[in-house]
Amino acid sequence: MPFFYNEGVRLFYEDAGEGKPLLLLHGLSSNHQMFYREIGYFKDKFRMIALDFRGHGESDRPPEFTLDDHIGDTIALLDHLELDTVNILGISMGSYIAQGVAIRQPGRVEKLILAATKSYGDQSSMAEMFDRYEDQLKGMSITEKLAVSSKLIFHNQEAVNIWQKQIARNSRMLSAGQQAAASAALRNFDFRNDLKRITAETLVISGKYDGLNPPEKGRETAVLISDADYMEFQDSGHAPNVEQDRLFLGVVEKFLK
Repeated sequence: MPFFYNEGVRLFYEDAGEGKPLLLLHGLSSNHQMFYREIGYFKDKFRMIALDFRGHGESDRPPEFTLDDHIGDTIALLDHLELDTVNILGISMGSYIAQGVAIRQPGRVEKLILAATKSYGDQSSMAEMFDRYEDQLKGMSITEKLAVSSKLIFHNQEAVNIWQKQIARNSRMLSAGQQAAASAALRNFDFRNDLKRITAETLVISGKYDGLNPPEKGRETAVLISDADYMEFQDSGHAPNVEQDRLFLGVVEKFLK
């Protein structure tokens, strides 16, 4: 299994296929397994590289870390693999990290795909969503809130359930404490004033029914990146790559040509 170290933390990554590198950056509490469709579809066309962020998947799980740590780990992976330039696909939390990489090292990112994204947050998107739907969730326990929230986050629940079961089958799950640490890393980030530094050709994709990162947050991100394109999937929530997987793969393939 391929591992590398950054600042004493052991990090896992998947590396499959040949061609122009496409770096895949996963969402909160997930891991590289969430990209099994993308890796299977694109590995004959691109070199597919998928990182497990610290605190996730097969990587080490320190008790505390930050979004800056994730960005630094991603850049360290590019250094480890001696990659001068890459294309990046980031989904949800992965899209925040992708923004950070493209801001910090703009010449290193040729094409950038940000799905289910936002460019700032005072707290995790889940906590923000609980605040937005406070009236609907009033009086519920955290377990009940999480059960109800899935319907607020996703539109095609059946497709998402199949996807989540596939990921869980091949993954080490996070404990409650590890989930809390991962969520805490996303507090108080704001890239809005720095997005103008991104030079990569950029595509932002949102889902119409995304209750976690609503479309207006994706549109705002696209507006702040020079010449970025914006697309809103009409039958998707927070997982457009799953809820409209064929459309997503086709759009990504066309964009990367």
